[in-house]
Amino acid sequence: MKKQILLLFTVLTGFALLFATSASVFKGKGEALRELMIDDFEDEKPANCLQGETGTWNLIPDDPEVSVSGEVVEGMGASGSQRALKLVYDVDSPEIAKVGYWTKLRGLDATPYDHLAFEVRGDREEGFTDTFLIEIKKYKDEDRVDKIKGVYVVKKVTDQWQTIQIPLNFFTGLFDQTNPKVWENPMLARKDFDELVINLESRRVSQKTGALYFDHFRLIHIGDPGPTIMDQPERKAPKTPVWLEGVEYAEFLVKRLRGYPKQVVVKKEFPEKDRQFLMAIAQDTWKFFDQIVDREHHLPLDTIQMGETEPLASGAWVGDYTNVTNIGLYLMCLVSAYDLGFVSREEAIMRIKASLATIEKLEHHESGFLYNYYDTTTLERTSYFVSLVDSGWLDAGIYVVKNAFPKVLKEQCERMLSGHSFKFFYDDVEQQMSHGFYAHLNVHSDYQYGSFYTEPRAVSYIAIGRRDVPKEHWFRLIRTFPEEYGWQSQIPMGRELKTTLGYTYYDGYYEWKGIQFVPSWGGAMFEAIMPTLVIDEAKYAPQGLGLNDKRHVEIQIRYALEELKYPVWGMSPASVPEGGYSEFGVKPLGTKGYKEGVVTPHAAVLGLEFAPQEAIQNLRELIRRYPVYGEYGFYDAVTIATGKVAYKYLALDQAMILITLNNYLNDGAIRKRFHLDPINDQALPLLTEEKFFEKDQTKASRA
Repeated sequence: MKKQILLLFTVLTGFALLFATSASVFKGKGEALRELMIDDFEDEKPANCLQGETGTWNLIPDDPEVSVSGEVVEGMGASGSQRALKLVYDVDSPEIAKVGYWTKLRGLDATPYDHLAFEVRGDREEGFTDTFLIEIKKYKDEDRVDKIKGVYVVKKVTDQWQTIQIPLNFFTGLFDQTNPKVWENPMLARKDFDELVINLESRRVSQKTGALYFDHFRLIHIGDPGPTIMDQPERKAPKTPVWLEGVEYAEFLVKRLRGYPKQVVVKKEFPEKDRQFLMAIAQDTWKFFDQIVDREHHLPLDTIQMGETEPLASGAWVGDYTNVTNIGLYLMCLVSAYDLGFVSREEAIMRIKASLATIEKLEHHESGFLYNYYDTTTLERTSYFVSLVDSGWLDAGIYVVKNAFPKVLKEQCERMLSGHSFKFFYDDVEQQMSHGFYAHLNVHSDYQYGSFYTEPRAVSYIAIGRRDVPKEHWFRLIRTFPEEYGWQSQIPMGRELKTTLGYTYYDGYYEWKGIQFVPSWGGAMFEAIMPTLVIDEAKYAPQGLGLNDKRHVEIQIRYALEELKYPVWGMSPASVPEGGYSEFGVKPLGTKGYKEGVVTPHAAVLGLEFAPQEAIQNLRELIRRYPVYGEYGFYDAVTIATGKVAYKYLALDQAMILITLNNYLNDGAIRKRFHLDPINDQALPLLTEEKFFEKDQTKASRA
């Protein structure tokens, strides 16, 4: 029988009273420690010490087999106190069940503290789980609309009271890395706490029914906060014998490259015939990967920015670092250069072998995967983070070169791939992939890639093909979110249970001007289309992902031209011409939806295979209207309202352009190499069997 008791009450006092009555000092480890009590359950009033509401929650309250109840019990407190919270739970259900307890923190500023602490024990007679989640939720921004959360897994609970102390820095999800202010001041992650949550999940708990006791939820300051996810490894040695900066430093870095642009804007006559036009763009784009590569270490640089008047004048910047995605795509670009006739077979193989040799000698994490960033001059790792999606693009690149030149590269590539297992990133409770792993904290990211129609589906495809994770994972990715998720851009239509390959999941779709589509997260072109660099969704999923790809491109075009009245289209994360980097997209296409205002050429090129004439016309119009073309092809972005151009080349965006052009001009050359690999035997049915916008065929046949 379902049991659920909500303890709700009214806010009674302001924060002046709160801090006057709740703050105290106690001794520990030989020093004075500051403490802010959240709830000691001693007050007979049904409120926490912050005068915040509390209660239990049940994700599926209509399921009679799932229940949770919370009550304050006498004579059971920890450390000599009288009362404690008793949480009785039952998640013994065939459904995925989640229950727990919440307590409101009322926008708490936790910057004076560095740990969350509480006491916990299990009930010996009723039984208990030895594992559960603690979550802290907060507002992401000053508008107090979006929330983010940090998560910590508590393990090894016993039937004896024990004190749990968790560094607040371990709640990694509280650090909003999209906010530049957080990079400047990581302490902002501890502001505006909204809620503390106990989470008991049926797939995580060690016992599906039982009772836990909690006492003394509090924030404490012990003076040892530990590292944050914003920290970077210390550099071992200076890059130059004497200190250089500005243009002099850029000139030093350029000497390590194979070449560099000599002018900012190029006046160029393009061929009238479309194929020759695209070949000209491909050849110029290839120059980036031919030249902006460290000559000693054979790795592509992440970014270069032209100076205000000349390539190496004031404002010039050479990004002497690279990340794992850049490396994987660079391998595909070397194959593309061979396909397009820019280099010989021997030259392509020589360059690939040189890069693979560097990859093998880079410092790896103990999981076998690379860290996310490296200095291209010294090869030092510059990040503690091991990224799922970036690791996936590296492996995708290795698969492509392995199958492009198997006689000379197969053995080395298979040796490198054998050291990777994507199980390292897989959460078998949520059945989803973690964003990554923070090596210096020894914790996975609090966030997972849960939305299906986004870039990481390519990594999930690879992981399933390798049998690193089960096929079921594919169907635990969310096509559309439930109706009660009111933050999403529109309420999904046709969201019902569907069965594919024996797996049951919810489908559904959004609609814009009569066009049905499964949404991406932000409505960005690269989220939707980048996986098609290697996966032939148009061929193998013409009624599924391939159809969705086509519709996303159509809406990208129509929304920009018809709704926004832009003269050009193509929105995706890119450089901001006014400075920095940001997310851009077509809002109706996204579950959340990114802002608009900037068009990036790589987004237009990604649409080439789904709307070829429109894409080619769009590229010509970009060149005609804006000073957006340089020696290495298209610059990264233009602000439509002002015509201001970001005179930057990003390896990621340039690679998407070159690889897409190769696929378009050479009948899917890169995809064909990828699909030659045996991993497709296991994964390909994921594409062929799922049909979007159709009712469940199992239900239809029964009817």
